Amino acid sequence: MAAVEQHDPAGGRRFFQRASFTGNASEYFGIWIVNILLTIITLGIYSAWAKVRRNRYFYGNTVLLDHSFEYHAKGKQILIGRLIVFGFLIVINILSHAAPLALLVVWPIMLVIFPWFLMRGLRFNARVTSYRNVRFDFVGTYGGAFKAIFLGALVTVVSVGLLSPIASRWFYKYVFDNLRYGDRPFATEPRLGALYEALITAIAIILAAVVVLGFFSAAMIGFGGNSMGWGMGSISLWHWMIVLVFPIYILAGLYYRAAVRNIIWSAATIDRRHQLRSDLGRRRYAWIAISNVVVTLVTLGLMRPWAAVRMQRFLTEHTAVHVDGEIGVVFDQIRSTGSAISAEYLDVDGFDFGF
Repeated sequence: MAAVEQHDPAGGRRFFQRASFTGNASEYFGIWIVNILLTIITLGIYSAWAKVRRNRYFYGNTVLLDHSFEYHAKGKQILIGRLIVFGFLIVINILSHAAPLALLVVWPIMLVIFPWFLMRGLRFNARVTSYRNVRFDFVGTYGGAFKAIFLGALVTVVSVGLLSPIASRWFYKYVFDNLRYGDRPFATEPRLGALYEALITAIAIILAAVVVLGFFSAAMIGFGGNSMGWGMGSISLWHWMIVLVFPIYILAGLYYRAAVRNIIWSAATIDRRHQLRSDLGRRRYAWIAISNVVVTLVTLGLMRPWAAVRMQRFLTEHTAVHVDGEIGVVFDQIRSTGSAISAEYLDVDGFDFGF
């Protein structure tokens, strides 16, 4: 049963129903280890069916308003998509050896094609997902994907990251504004100012860490001098300081990612009336992400199922929805108009390209 949270936006009371995750690490470990073994035995071919089994488990254990999601993709569809991508990689590898100059033409073409892959992937994943027997859909166009991906990446790189909030807004508006639940549209209008606040905070974390490490380095060099073995040691010390900045950069990136999710999701609606919400704790999110990687590495991957379930539970439990109206009536109305769309995609004609 999802918990009820009271919210008071702009002076009005709203009650948000939290989602929940009912899976556990021991159950998923059984699925995960079989997937790993069969993928190895089949030289990677089974990985497509492994993805289906994994997604069905996670979708089926993600519960909202006492109903879970369903994943309807088939392993064959995923395998075909992966074979297409693998074929592209083989062609590029051959050209890099046989005709290196040809890559000057191939890579720009790939950059133009990539948004199409992304668009098709979003459409496929939406159409193979259902909730309360109503399928999702994605109606985005290639032009929108080109702006969200190619131009977004370009302005981010050219501005050295300073325009990344604009790129983030382009991308998530492309995803949400083209997503449908049955025939009901999603939409999001995130405030650009809020995205910049998140970016400035992330930059401040990095700058503060650099200043502290800089003072610490200067103090160590001044205190130890050559007698502490820094001699050339000052160079070695500064190298260590640079290495220590890297995890701070990762921490700031995780902070920004959690903040962006909260901003985007909390500005999103379904059918212009049902409000979504995300309230991830940014420090908690960073801790879970980093500790998951550490535990997975230390256990040589055996704790990967525990890490995946832990993160999924955290993300799910900090996602909520406010349904405007009586829940049963609202979903009956959506089902009555969305059922025809659902039937159309019972056998989805499409491929998952893995992007």
